[in-house]
Amino acid sequence: MDMLDQNLLQNPGYVAQRIAACELEIQKGMIGQHEIIRQVMIAMLTGGNVLLEGMPGLGKTRLVSTIAKVFELSFKRIQFTPDLMPSDVTGTNIIIKNERGSAFSFERGPIFANLVLADEINRATPKTQSALLEAMQEHTVTVGNESHALAEPFFVLATQNPIENEGTYLLPEAQLDRFMFKILVRFPSKKELRGIVELTEGVQPPPLQRQFDGAGLLAARALVGQIPVADAVMDYLLEIVMATHAPNPYIREGASPRAAQAMIRAARAKAFLEGRFNVSFQDVKETAYPVLRHRIIPSFDAISEGVSEDAIIQGILEDRKV
Repeated sequence: MDMLDQNLLQNPGYVAQRIAACELEIQKGMIGQHEIIRQVMIAMLTGGNVLLEGMPGLGKTRLVSTIAKVFELSFKRIQFTPDLMPSDVTGTNIIIKNERGSAFSFERGPIFANLVLADEINRATPKTQSALLEAMQEHTVTVGNESHALAEPFFVLATQNPIENEGTYLLPEAQLDRFMFKILVRFPSKKELRGIVELTEGVQPPPLQRQFDGAGLLAARALVGQIPVADAVMDYLLEIVMATHAPNPYIREGASPRAAQAMIRAARAKAFLEGRFNVSFQDVKETAYPVLRHRIIPSFDAISEGVSEDAIIQGILEDRKV
């Protein structure tokens, strides 16, 4: 496939077909998890970062590396550990000696890639976690007095294990808010588990073919941003976000304005992937869960009664039927 350019903006149907081909290619290296793949595609079409949460061994790391191959994006993996320092992520200034003497030179860290996998992000200290904040929001890295721009497109896909609390640090709200989606990776069914074993044990994995590139992804993002949102749909979306701030015994703190921005982008991308150039109420409802579940802070009552964030979101949606 030739490098994609601005001419693709005149052919949205072709772009949508190429994204669909990417999904099918990713599924060659991933058994099941179709909904998760679709949600990651939605986030990539809007430039959003993704937090993948699930038990160990469910293929979270494999998914990210597979995406990088299919989209031909530069890929770096950072294993977060308690002794990881911020400079191990962003890079640092080093002294270089030359004929004129000594000078500082910036040595880039692994954050300088199109697709960065922050593996087990909650195992690093808060100081190291904060090294990602600027990169995830502004797509720049500041070291000393100099700012360095990251290559576009740029995404952070982070993983965390929910059951391992020892030696982990909860992500602060400011960092959670910078993730567009929090996706829950479920345990596979028996049929899917058989497929996983057959794919990884004793069978040569199928080769993955490049289906898209970074330039095409940026062109697709521009198309998604042009999809209109009707006033009624926009009002419905805003009511959902505002409902997280209404009196609710299960909510201590509601979602930020970034939640509304993320829901609009996600709903547009979902419509685009389904071949529609208008956003529906259903698009908003289905994207509300991954957008809001990490932005709502449950109250003590919710925690003590075992009410999950998804259950809280479901209650909000049921109160606002359309």
